[in-house]
Amino acid sequence: MLTRNQIRSLVNEHGHDIIVHDHMQHIERGCYQHGAVTTFAHSIRVACLAVWMADRLHLWDKVDLHSLVRAALLHDYFLYDWHDWDDGAHRLHGFTHGQAALRNAVRDFRLNAIERDSIACHMFPMTPSYIEGYLVTMADKISATRETFSLERFSKPQLESGKPLAAIESGASAASAHDGRHKPSRSREVLA
Repeated sequence: MLTRNQIRSLVNEHGHDIIVHDHMQHIERGCYQHGAVTTFAHSIRVACLAVWMADRLHLWDKVDLHSLVRAALLHDYFLYDWHDWDDGAHRLHGFTHGQAALRNAVRDFRLNAIERDSIACHMFPMTPSYIEGYLVTMADKISATRETFSLERFSKPQLESGKPLAAIESGASAASAHDGRHKPSRSREVLA
């Protein structure tokens, strides 16, 4: 069974180009997703949890690890703050953001069929066609539920959008990559 550090290393290895991309560093880190968790941190958590589930369920003979990590990192790559008022354009965000994430991901990265399907179909009523999509969907729901019901959601810090943070190194957390003004709580640690 993989350790937490091994999972972090795999996510970094297979998703490094996504993790360090300008849109992840500038936009995804600057928008809250659920509670006090940014879209960037949520995506990292989903990737780590999806790898953990594949490992614990002994699915390595059925799962493309590279596609799993990339799909998990890009599943919420919609590149806007869905909490902001926009005359109703994001009113149906829960049903439409998978397609928005896919459009942006295809524009910025080369994706295979597994990755495209997993991104587009991670929300109800869509059904993924690949096991990687089911793992991304389950990891997303588990992470989103935990983030939404965390008590830390009531004390979220002000985000500084547009300010890049250090790229994730294997096993690094937001605590080692923050700008020194405040120490992030455990719930906001990247790759925790």
